[in-house]
Amino acid sequence: MKKAVAILSLILIAGLGKLSAQDNKMSKDKKVIMMPDLNGWPEASRMAVKEITDKYGKPDGITKNELIWMNKGVWKKICINKKETKHNFPIEHTDMMQTTISYKVPMDIMGELAKFDGSVTFDRTQGTMSARCDKEGNNFLALNLAHDIITGKKSVEEARKAYGDIVKEKMNGGNPIYMQKLSFSTQENTADPDINTTGLTKEDVMKKMKKNGGK
Repeated sequence: MKKAVAILSLILIAGLGKLSAQDNKMSKDKKVIMMPDLNGWPEASRMAVKEITDKYGKPDGITKNELIWMNKGVWKKICINKKETKHNFPIEHTDMMQTTISYKVPMDIMGELAKFDGSVTFDRTQGTMSARCDKEGNNFLALNLAHDIITGKKSVEEARKAYGDIVKEKMNGGNPIYMQKLSFSTQENTADPDINTTGLTKEDVMKKMKKNGGK
């Protein structure tokens, strides 16, 4: 009898241990996907979070002031920030949603993109191009027009005019194709590490830093 009770006790303990491990895993999973309290966020930022969450699910990364999604749809990265940035082109609004694609921007066009829209940015080293606005559709529009400039389909002036016209069309109940999706395919192998002009290798630099105490 005592032996049977002992065996039963061991079974119960093992079962509780298994449940505890499962609970811990679930708890950790919940922490990974737990959404922050957005009550203190501006309304436009909350609306942006709802739009992206409804379409792509919960974010992959969370900080106090930013939510991050990785590799969703055509996007390499989506970031929504609590802080809004005032932007008057082509209509007064605030920017807080940045969407990034892999795209190699030609060096001779970089200045033209800066003239087109200050919220369209690129990272030559990483090989990315981003748009920062308040809605995904507006970011599609900005990047599609940036691509038109890069490929010579539109001048900067034509792209800026088209931006305003298309936004007005959307506000009047239309559904412009430029705001629905990218009109081009994202690229691969877009990073540009540039040229080493010193002859020093990464190993040389690391050794020097260690010798100087990390400086």
